[in-house]
Amino acid sequence: MVDKVLKVAVIGAGLAGCEAALQLAKRNIQVDLYEMRPEKTTGAHATENLAEFVCSNSLGSNDVTNASGLLKKEMSMMGSFLIEIAKSVALPAGNALAIDRNLFSKKVEELILNNEKINLIRQELKKIPENIPVIVASGPLTSDDLADDIKAFTGSEHLHFFDAIAPIVEKDSIDFEKAFYASRYDKGEASYINCPMNKQEYEKFYEILINAPRIEQKDFEKGAKFFESCLPIEVLASRGVDTLRFGPMKPVGLVDKRTGVENYAVVQLRQDNKSATMYNLVGFQTNLKWGSQKELLHSIPGLENANILRYGVMHRNTFINSPAVLDATLQCRKRRDLFFAGQITGTEGYTESIASGLLAGINMAKFLTNEKLLELPKVSMLGALTHYISDFEQKHFQPINSNWGIVEELLVDKKIRKNKKLKNEMLSKRSIEWFENNLI
Repeated sequence: MVDKVLKVAVIGAGLAGCEAALQLAKRNIQVDLYEMRPEKTTGAHATENLAEFVCSNSLGSNDVTNASGLLKKEMSMMGSFLIEIAKSVALPAGNALAIDRNLFSKKVEELILNNEKINLIRQELKKIPENIPVIVASGPLTSDDLADDIKAFTGSEHLHFFDAIAPIVEKDSIDFEKAFYASRYDKGEASYINCPMNKQEYEKFYEILINAPRIEQKDFEKGAKFFESCLPIEVLASRGVDTLRFGPMKPVGLVDKRTGVENYAVVQLRQDNKSATMYNLVGFQTNLKWGSQKELLHSIPGLENANILRYGVMHRNTFINSPAVLDATLQCRKRRDLFFAGQITGTEGYTESIASGLLAGINMAKFLTNEKLLELPKVSMLGALTHYISDFEQKHFQPINSNWGIVEELLVDKKIRKNKKLKNEMLSKRSIEWFENNLI
């Protein structure tokens, strides 16, 4: 039974936690908002401010024909507090939403502190409270004690501490004049996309790779150990020029039936979603800077114009195996008065964190008032994102941000799908129309 005085504990006063708390307060629900800083620091945060932007000060594009831009439009239509604050402290950045991060945090904190429904508690919670509904929004740098409790609750196989992610590209942007479908030694269905290289192309690729700048690790990440099978591709390459040709780029057993040739090296891509719009590069976990990744990927035959939906990363990042734990409403399957939000769910990015906090706050309020929870359709960017992270059929879940590859496909001919600008306009229009017709 829910008490007459409705109250929720929100763990973490970052972007997701603050948005969730404000959504709950808007719906007349009391909130205990817990933030462990400054009592305990993370090694990445520079201040004790609420809703701190740790790295970049950009929330990405404002253009609704861009995945991030559409997500922000949807959030505005749903009544996001933090997106409106971001707009109020925007800096000149072309078509992107860049902010004065200090002013942003100040305005969020003022809104939190001046809200009589929200009680900000500067204290570390080491366990998920059991006697009160909870939204866990503790972020990718969740404290060790709380992480251990989450691990015990979800099961050890459902909590991860380091990302080892390969880039993902959009299938429609692959050049199939060069790439081909095949399985190694013709075993099983020819479901892999293969990008072949001759000796000259491979040597050019290798030179770009070994000379590319890497993302510098933060102090708390240094010394992190990865499994041999998850080593960054640049580390493997440093062991010798042919290491990749006998590892993730091994050509043996892969023959292009159009030519009958077994190539010098092959980059394989594996299907990453059920609709087969997204493919990840097999064995390409990397810690290269994103600009270098783009140069490297575009040097691969068949990927010269590839649309990169997600870049590779190798860093400390606590996240749950959401497909095994959450519904698309962000409600925990095992405990119905528990929701998760923010990057701990596997949603990457500032905008995505706010969006998940928005949805978790709305749905917690609906849960407490016995209303039907909001499950957004996959035609929307936020709906596609929450369905992606809650798809229990996923076997190798990794964090992801908003992108067109996860959105429900348009029922149009291939010619339109190949027209990126037109396709994105149609996808955006479809989502906005859904919100206009269905939001209460």
